[in-house]
Amino acid sequence: MPKPASALLFSLFTLALAAQAPLRKAEVIPVAATLPEDEAIQKVITPLAAEIKASFDLPLVPAPQGVFRGRRGEENLLGYWVADVMRRAAQGVIGTPVRFAITNAGGLRANLRPGQLKVADIFELMPFENELVVIELTGAEVIQVMKEGIVRRGGEPASGVKTLVGGSPEAVTYTITWEDGSPIDPAATVKVATSDYLYGGGDSIPTLKKGRK
Repeated sequence: MPKPASALLFSLFTLALAAQAPLRKAEVIPVAATLPEDEAIQKVITPLAAEIKASFDLPLVPAPQGVFRGRRGEENLLGYWVADVMRRAAQGVIGTPVRFAITNAGGLRANLRPGQLKVADIFELMPFENELVVIELTGAEVIQVMKEGIVRRGGEPASGVKTLVGGSPEAVTYTITWEDGSPIDPAATVKVATSDYLYGGGDSIPTLKKGRK
């Protein structure tokens, strides 16, 4: 579509101003101890840093065993746990059963190692400001979401379903059921928990964008 005349004139005016601006040579400033602190910035940062450190050091629970993301074909047990937590948290908020939850392995940025877990460990695990959302999908859409996750990354962490992939690379077969082994009714409507990032189209699971309510 062609641009309106006013927009085109504005673009030309901006380019003309840029052309008149003097060029400056890039300067590399090493960040080292010799670089003086900015007092105005430090007045803002210091109390915030103290507040964050105090909250991040708060203990949560002791972890006798670590929970890990899984690499080189290993199962993503940490991802399963996060998906389970999302599903349970969503049920607690809306007060009705949430049948399925899915998150993305790429959003889990650390393992939970054995020892005393602190608030900081959870922020390191999930450092993004994603929000938990609950949507409605049909059973057929849940199945499609699982297939898209497998095609995208060999499977994304999910809760509430079991998936068996078989066949050959040329003719892949999927057996996707609820976690208790019962079949998924393609026409049924179920509650689904996920992140606003995935719901918005992140990580190439487009069927989640069809979520309603």
